[in-house]
Amino acid sequence: MGNEKNAVDPALVRELAAILREADLGEIEVEHGELKIRVSKPLAPVAPPVNYAVQHAPAPPPQAAPQAAPAAPAEGGSSSVGADEEIIPSPMIGTFYRSPSPDSGPFVETGSEISASSVVCIIEAMKVMNEIKADISGKIVEILVQDAEAVEYGQPLFKVKRG
Repeated sequence: MGNEKNAVDPALVRELAAILREADLGEIEVEHGELKIRVSKPLAPVAPPVNYAVQHAPAPPPQAAPQAAPAAPAEGGSSSVGADEEIIPSPMIGTFYRSPSPDSGPFVETGSEISASSVVCIIEAMKVMNEIKADISGKIVEILVQDAEAVEYGQPLFKVKRG
């Protein structure tokens, strides 16, 4: 007898779940006498924002920048940046991909003309494929990383001749 008094109609639960979805609610609760039904859906986990710049930028630049800037041109001409050239850096830590898929051609090649809105590569971070835009116009002079290579925040990806 106690079971019939507390029996819940599955159709009612389905109807409440439908209302929950349609109204985009997180929870719905109904009381009728001693009967109380609560239907809820788990909230999507919200990942805290990760700011790699704060973690990596403050320490290395003061130590490495003054010494590395003069040393880089001496080590190799390809790593130096001319007055009319600019570097496209990695905006995040992840894996660098030159093309949108393994069977597709690369977004850009050496010599490709780009605009500020041109997608130049993809960086995969936490299983998310992030399209990286050039943010400058010009011509790709050099591709500084290999396909499927791990990259760090701020690491140079492309050398571009402005224009």
